[in-house]
Amino acid sequence: MKLPPSRGVGKVRRPDGAVVSLPRALSKLGFCSRTQAEALIADGRVRVDGRVTRSLTTRVDPGRARIIVDDQPVVAERKVYLMLNKPRGLVTTRDDPHERATVYDCLEGLDLPFVAPVGRLDKASEGLLLMTNDTRWAQRVLDPASNVEKRYHVQIDRMPDETMLERLQAGMVLDGERLVAKSASVLRAGTRNAWLEVVLNEGKNRQIRRLLGAVGAEVLRLLRVEVGEVQLGDLPRGAARHLTPEEKAKLDVPDRPASSLSGLREGRRSLQEKPRTARAFPK
Repeated sequence: MKLPPSRGVGKVRRPDGAVVSLPRALSKLGFCSRTQAEALIADGRVRVDGRVTRSLTTRVDPGRARIIVDDQPVVAERKVYLMLNKPRGLVTTRDDPHERATVYDCLEGLDLPFVAPVGRLDKASEGLLLMTNDTRWAQRVLDPASNVEKRYHVQIDRMPDETMLERLQAGMVLDGERLVAKSASVLRAGTRNAWLEVVLNEGKNRQIRRLLGAVGAEVLRLLRVEVGEVQLGDLPRGAARHLTPEEKAKLDVPDRPASSLSGLREGRRSLQEKPRTARAFPK
């Protein structure tokens, strides 16, 4: 396993004050994914406060424990907040078992620490995808209780009527799961198809496609154009950039007790990815 370069020496900075398992600590500090961490620990390559540990259940305070991997002190990465204009046809994952192209192909050659998607866009969807190595920030953005809205432009294969739009906004139960659009309106219409603007304040799997399929409409294109008040704008397809301080502030949601964060599970899954290093990333 190739390890990322050392980011410095000395005590690690305290990321959130929590005592966590050693694999999670390595992940939260941006050193590697939990899966990689487990392999490193099992191989006896990790020392905590001077002692080799092979136990995956070892619990540490990342802000106080001195963690060393192969003689490299592990320190907290700088926090990175990105937006990517995801092209259609890419999967939102680091490693795909089917060897399909992924969103990480758009980040090749960029000098970035370990970053992962904040939520997901399916392979056929495109548009605004946030990425970060700040797990707590990602969890707050994903939490439905934070009420961070996502705005989509959706092309469908037919002309919508008021009944269709009302059904989307009234919601329905599909496969035992309640799905609803906060709002749905017509952007423009032709003779055979139309573009809708759909706003969600939750992020369930393939939510818009499932809703529209239930009312008899096929999605031809699905583009996310806004998260919170952060807009995709004119960012070229396949390009990525750092959020401005103003954009990042628009998505800063007040912290909540961990027990109230319903987005924790998705956020943690999406942030278990590998580190990446390369040339300078434009500011």
